[in-house]
Amino acid sequence: MRNALRWLLSLVVLIGAMGVAGGPATAHAATAADPYAASPHAISPYAVEQAAADPYDGRDIGGRDIKDRILAIPGMSLIEEKPHPGYRFFVLSYTQPVDHRWPYLGTFEQRLTVLHKDTARPTVFHTSGYHVSTTPRRAEPTAIVDGNQVSLEYRFFSPSRPSPADWSKLDIWQAASDQHRVFKALKKIYRKNWISTGGSKGGMTATYYERFYPRDMDGVVAYVAPNDVVNWEDSAYDRFLARVGTQECRDKLGAVQREALVRREALEAKYRQLADEEGYTFTTIGSLSRAYEAVVLDYAWAFWQYSHLTDCAALPAATASDQEIYDSLDAVSGLAFYTDQGLDPYTPYYYQAGTELGSPDIAQPHLDGLVRYGYQPPRNFVPREIPMRFKPWAMYDVDRWVRHNAHRMMFVYGENDPWGAEPFRLGWGARDSYVYTAPGANHGAGVADLKEAERARATASILKWAGVAPRAVQENPAKAKRLTGFDAGLDKQEARRMPAFLP
Repeated sequence: MRNALRWLLSLVVLIGAMGVAGGPATAHAATAADPYAASPHAISPYAVEQAAADPYDGRDIGGRDIKDRILAIPGMSLIEEKPHPGYRFFVLSYTQPVDHRWPYLGTFEQRLTVLHKDTARPTVFHTSGYHVSTTPRRAEPTAIVDGNQVSLEYRFFSPSRPSPADWSKLDIWQAASDQHRVFKALKKIYRKNWISTGGSKGGMTATYYERFYPRDMDGVVAYVAPNDVVNWEDSAYDRFLARVGTQECRDKLGAVQREALVRREALEAKYRQLADEEGYTFTTIGSLSRAYEAVVLDYAWAFWQYSHLTDCAALPAATASDQEIYDSLDAVSGLAFYTDQGLDPYTPYYYQAGTELGSPDIAQPHLDGLVRYGYQPPRNFVPREIPMRFKPWAMYDVDRWVRHNAHRMMFVYGENDPWGAEPFRLGWGARDSYVYTAPGANHGAGVADLKEAERARATASILKWAGVAPRAVQENPAKAKRLTGFDAGLDKQEARRMPAFLP
């Protein structure tokens, strides 16, 4: 079970197409007549051939090693360097203000990593919105543009947490300002184009960064990014779950949930035994019974988030044994999620869900009469000593900005991913921006999962924004392909998991 806990709590921020009118089989593109016209970015793409003329080779500039150049940045320190063929990988710590409005109030150390290729290449600014991985990995845009990658840990995720922690300083503007400050410091070394990216909460983070600092990046690629504009109105999720997949699969999922609640006494006893063996406690959520019900209510959502339609065949029947039902709950929802040990690492996420991001709530009428607590709000997953107040204007502001100001922004969703039920949409003010949906894909959807024509267009956009589109691609986007081959070490992606399926 310890292995299950580690798996369920892992996060890799590497995650129908929705336009103004929205449609499941279309991708909305808002494009200016001249996509490289004057703009806040004002950087035209250059051909790959031009990169060879760049005087900075990224290895030994003026006798200074790239590590020395990075560590010469005030406030930057080295935690460790790890080798990887063709790259250098640095795990770093950077001194940041606790409050960017009042920097004299104190500082904290924020972890980041740099996957260094060459300063003559573009740079991808990646964040998961959670912890940073200290293992060398490439986000999809990094592989597409053959670039460098900077990955930043989100503030308040341990160990990047001020001490003492003033939780009022955890908001989307402060986090965007962390990124802005890192960008300004590293842009002096990595002078070529920058693209921000992330999956799930990381995609949200990339979007918020663009909203507050639209002149920093040359493009944004946000994967499976939820957009809960009006927190109290969640009917879009109900409609999605009523249509996703097949009726047969939806019925099987509902039957498992019903059996899990009908057999609650026997299955909670198994859960209690697990908690005793593993040392799990339930102080934050309030009781083992509350945690158990939360796992059951997450079951259908979690299945569609991380599984595929073909996985329905492996679901247990309503007549399955208690152990089979219990094992399926653990495999799909994760019995460790709502323990104190499961919640604690993700307190910053639940705090943000309950103060700015919002959280979905869905109706499950097939469970009427069996549910005791219902969907619980983020407040129930955050220790009571941490104060919380919801700001309903935060997501509305971002949504309105994206609709009317998006420039060189791309949103990629999975057709079967519940988090895409409320996606980002583009309005008439958006330019050279796109929303794509990968058919049959879940919360791990990427550009590689799109239909062939859309995949080529999306890849061409990323190459152009990064400034490395070959001449042939500039003339014909249909010829666009990623500039690197598959690297089994760098490109190994795990499931992009939110800290919980439904807060």
